[in-house]
Formats: sequence, C-alpha cells, structure tokens
Amino acid sequence: VQLVESGGGLVQAGESLRLSCAASGFIDEEFAVGWIRQAPGKEREILSCMGRQRGKYYHQDLRQEKFRISSDPEKNMVYLQMNHLQPEDTAIYYCAAVDDWGQWCTALRHYDYEVWGQGTQVTVAS
Repeated sequence: VQLVESGGGLVQAGESLRLSCAASGFIDEEFAVGWIRQAPGKEREILSCMGRQRGKYYHQDLRQEKFRISSDPEKNMVYLQMNHLQPEDTAIYYCAAVDDWGQWCTALRHYDYEVWGQGTQVTVAS
C-alpha cells in the first residue's frame, strides 16, 4: 500500500483548504484510512477516518465542525476538507491506512495505523 498526500500550503486564518490522499495497492476487502496531524511539540491527533467493510464505505469525523473526510473509491482518493483554519492548525497532515477495522475506524489510535504517507505541511498565518 502506498499513500501520497497533497494540497498543503500557506493560508490565512479563516480560510479553507482541501487535502488529498492518493492510495494504491489495497488488497484487503476491509481497511481504514485516517487523517492525522502532528504539530510541533505535540502528539499526533486523529481528525477523521473512513473505512470499507462488506462493500460499504463509512466516514467518521471526530471534529466535524472543522474537518470533513470524503472519498472517491473509483479514483482511490481520500480527501480532508478543512474550514475556518487558525494558526493552531499549523501542522504536518498525514493520511495513514491499516487493514481491517472498516466502519470501526474511530476505535483506532494513531499508532494502530500501519502505512503512512510522507505528510503535507499546512501553515496558517494570523
């Protein structure tokens, strides 16, 4: 499995940004993909996750007032829409994947994810 993030950059406070994660190589019928960020000096934080289980797709947002996950299975893409960004949202944003879990992806901790992309930097200026 390979994951490649894109879409990061420098934005002003209050603006929106959409990150993309291109996924390839999934073999398992059930899997989960999460968006996770890490700010300087802080622990990794899971923002949203999605999973496939028994042919269905599930999307879960842990902070839905600001972050929304979506996917395009035909294109093997997972997206993270980020709204009302603030300087404290400055971080490296990763997408990560793990086999199984499916609709139960919210039970995952960041260290449960097995495959990670290289990350994309998001910087929010005040």
